[in-house]
Amino acid sequence: MINAADTVWMLIATALVMMMTPTLGFFYGGLVRKKNILSVLMQCMVILAVVSIQWVLIGYTLAFGPDKGGIIGGLEFAFLNGVGLAPLEGQTIPHQLFVCFQMMFAVITPALIVGAFAERIKFSGFLLFTILWSTLIYDPMAHWVWASGGWLFSMGALDFAGGTVIHITAGISALVFSILIGKRRGNGTSSSPHNLPFAVLGAAFLWFGWFGFNAGSALGVKGQTVSAFLNTNTAAAGAAVTWMILDWFVHKTPTALGVITGIVAGLVAITPAAGFVTPMASIAIGAGGSLLGFIFVSYVKKKLGYDDSLDVFGVHGIAGIWGALATGLFASKEIGGTDGLFYGNPHQLWVQFVTVVVAIVFSAVGTYILYKICDLILGMRVDARDENIGLDLTQHHESAYTLVD
Repeated sequence: MINAADTVWMLIATALVMMMTPTLGFFYGGLVRKKNILSVLMQCMVILAVVSIQWVLIGYTLAFGPDKGGIIGGLEFAFLNGVGLAPLEGQTIPHQLFVCFQMMFAVITPALIVGAFAERIKFSGFLLFTILWSTLIYDPMAHWVWASGGWLFSMGALDFAGGTVIHITAGISALVFSILIGKRRGNGTSSSPHNLPFAVLGAAFLWFGWFGFNAGSALGVKGQTVSAFLNTNTAAAGAAVTWMILDWFVHKTPTALGVITGIVAGLVAITPAAGFVTPMASIAIGAGGSLLGFIFVSYVKKKLGYDDSLDVFGVHGIAGIWGALATGLFASKEIGGTDGLFYGNPHQLWVQFVTVVVAIVFSAVGTYILYKICDLILGMRVDARDENIGLDLTQHHESAYTLVD
């Protein structure tokens, strides 16, 4: 039976998650050079449109259609055939609203990868890769972890709002992509943000949208909704303070860039655990994600020399891995799900570990193959002239500002 309060909340949560993708565009756009901000915004907005259509046509049924051997959803829901307003079993919201909510998760996941190849990708290659990656990487992974009958779901994997399905897959794919496409020309592996206030505003609205992301994953108004809401805020706050302190101690000054990066790392880390842990655990999870993210962004990236432009791997990938494993440590069945290691159930940590390894291997191998296919068909990297001029002008014939670097 449809519950009015649950339906209203999920409509709001869906809208909050939808806004996270263009907001991500401003977060990323503020961090790139000004000659490339429109290309980043364009990529995020086009993902919102293209993946929405892909989800309605084929994505939803592959992810949440009737299970086929634990591997993939059947085609019974293709083109949303048979998807009406009656709730799915065990739910209190219209089936179509569940489709909409999950659609926004499918949208933002490939958008996260944009930060890895920013400033040097062909728009045509990006578009083909996005469609293939969403269909062949995201949709199967969502089925394995979230769909009734999915093989990792059946093992007991806990991923409340997408730490594994979204952030690990996007983060690992970003690392592979950044290595394959190569470093940006002319600026080593880093560049100064051209508009840090844009990035700060983007981070603030990501934090705001994340309440829909995490608390909405309870799929209704219940105690677990409130727990996820509180844990989301607490982890983000703990992570922001942690990164600020690390910046202050290591680099001798606290920075706005450090604080907003820490916020995102904490939000990522708490995502898989949001509805399963206590507020005190959320502080540890957020701080842990921030600490590990700081190490990878400040040291590991420089040591290994890959050019993940906006640190998708260092923030989303690493904090996502930590959050998934931390769920196996801190989960309490009194909050939701099942107990983790610290509550006497070491098996849950093993299940989380297996899930993390599967996500890493599947997304890494799949991204490598899809990149090579797209590069062969369309080419993935712009030439040196276009890269030097900037993607705003060369790919879209537009400029965000009167003068462009």
